[in-house]
Amino acid sequence: MAAPPEASAQPVRFFHRGQVVEVQGAHPTRSVLDWLREDARCTGTKEGCNEGDCGACTVVIGSLDEQGATPGLTLQTVNACIQFLPTLQGKALFTVEDLQPMARRCGAAPEADALHPVQQALVECHGSQCGFCTPGFAMSLWSSYEKHQRAGSLPTRQQLADDLSGNLCRCTGYRPILDAGQRMFDLPAAPLDAQPVIAALQGLRQSGSGSFHYAAPARGIGVAGRTDRFWAPRTLDELASLRLQHPEARLLAGSTDIGLWVNKQFRDVGDLIHVGEVAQLQQVADEGDVLRIGAGASLEAAWRALVQRAPSLQDVWLRFASPPIRNAGTMGGNVANGSPIGDSPPILMALDAQIELRRGDAVRRMPLTDFYLDYMKNALQPGEFVQALRVPHAAFARQLRGYKISKRFDCDISALCAGFAIELDGETVRSVRLAYGGMAATVKRAAQAEAALVGQPWTEATVRAAQQALAQDFKPLSDMRASAAYRLQVAQNLLLRLWLETRPADALPASATSVFSVMPHQAA
Repeated sequence: MAAPPEASAQPVRFFHRGQVVEVQGAHPTRSVLDWLREDARCTGTKEGCNEGDCGACTVVIGSLDEQGATPGLTLQTVNACIQFLPTLQGKALFTVEDLQPMARRCGAAPEADALHPVQQALVECHGSQCGFCTPGFAMSLWSSYEKHQRAGSLPTRQQLADDLSGNLCRCTGYRPILDAGQRMFDLPAAPLDAQPVIAALQGLRQSGSGSFHYAAPARGIGVAGRTDRFWAPRTLDELASLRLQHPEARLLAGSTDIGLWVNKQFRDVGDLIHVGEVAQLQQVADEGDVLRIGAGASLEAAWRALVQRAPSLQDVWLRFASPPIRNAGTMGGNVANGSPIGDSPPILMALDAQIELRRGDAVRRMPLTDFYLDYMKNALQPGEFVQALRVPHAAFARQLRGYKISKRFDCDISALCAGFAIELDGETVRSVRLAYGGMAATVKRAAQAEAALVGQPWTEATVRAAQQALAQDFKPLSDMRASAAYRLQVAQNLLLRLWLETRPADALPASATSVFSVMPHQAA
């Protein structure tokens, strides 16, 4: 017989379809998508890939924003297939089923069968054929619609394309969907009435002011009688204490990785400590001579802060996964995960970033370059967690470049990602940092190529010497994304691209060569 949930456990409470919903008994790793389709019977949201790639399951999460004088509502797209149900605690969940009622409530389309402007635009512009992906597109478009309605602005076609980069369609070729994105602003407005949602979330916040604790019987073979627990501490001290008490528990941030462990590998992840409610971990701010990025800050927020200070990194930001992934995932999680194809570490290493680790009350720092020990192994001690990333302001004074090479331009995993920083003294290389992901078991800097550049004139001949040295830094592997020879050749060619964009005389602007960011073919 399965053990009952712990007495101190609470139900998951969130706002959905105009009311507060309570859920008990569901396993902590039950996905929002499965709950929607199987329990709430809201089958508009579709399952496509079940790994956060295709966008068919896109929903919008509303969170209470209490930073200003007047509480507001933050809306963000996420992939329902890899979001665990307890992470909805205290939030609002919007799906495609909400769009028509929204239009009726605002009076823009009072007829019972009338459509929301997003839906109507998709119909008028023939933005749907088989229709399987359409609900996900509709929710991404609605998120963009709300964002621009609030700002009183109209998006450019490129902005719409960026907002939709996490949604894949195999029928329409995207042109009519982008047409619909522009057309929806020409129809009678139907903005969300956020006040009832804000009031409901405030009520949830007041009724559950402390840390959230959820539990349910474990699932699977050989776990009879076990209870799996889910904690969501509110403060950094509570997180540090929980981590010490339960060093075997897994830290959960955006579940953009752990969600795949559950869905694709059927792994038993046991107890979870969710860091998403720790406001201190989400702060991104200047502190003295560094930019400090809390480990719980979303990828979107963290990349925005980097690009504000280094606009040349914008291409990597927009091509990092997709908006739903960047809204849910965290830069701290991307770094702690340690994947050799993670896109944040190469850029951060080029920026001389330090990683800040905490265990109980003890805090230590180290260069990010020293954090990775081997494939998927790092320097974290039992009970320790990543607290922040620290980027020195001085790093932004250098010439910075980030290059992502992948088969698809948008929403794809890198075959290779590079972060470069170079400082010139006239026409001589004073300092350089060349960091690569996808080239070895860990992300690392190219020490021999750097040595071939420092103190040398910034000329094509010097670059050619560094290209040869790079072959000694890495012995890349061949896999489904690229061959070893292709990876090495591209890594070497990116050095030449860096020179073309930064040479003292007639340098090319970064945008001039952006077309080469995408991998044209898979090498044999």
